[in-house]
Amino acid sequence: MKMYVTLAVLMVLSVYSIAEARVKVTGRGATMNFSAEGIPESYKQIFDLMLVKCIKCHTMERTVIAIQTGKAPITGQPFNKQAVKAYGIKMLRKPNSDMNKKEIRDVVMLLNYLLDESAK
Repeated sequence: MKMYVTLAVLMVLSVYSIAEARVKVTGRGATMNFSAEGIPESYKQIFDLMLVKCIKCHTMERTVIAIQTGKAPITGQPFNKQAVKAYGIKMLRKPNSDMNKKEIRDVVMLLNYLLDESAK
């Protein structure tokens, strides 16, 4: 009997540790955002850029939910690396996005990183 309890506890702990590997988030609702401490140093500048540019049209909550669930919150369409690239192209074509190709490419790289981390 003790062996079954021990096995059950180990299984629960292994699942719990996997869940903790996901991207850390702060805030709720409109203030929801990715935790800056979970962003690697190599992506910090891009993260700061995303915090300034992307919130001109929508809250970071939409981006966080898309990364966490793998679905775009408005359309319900898959939010994967292919979709991230398509959104980048869409933002490049928007006249009010105030983003150039390099900035968009960098944000796409960061979003792809966050998708990979969220999948762990």
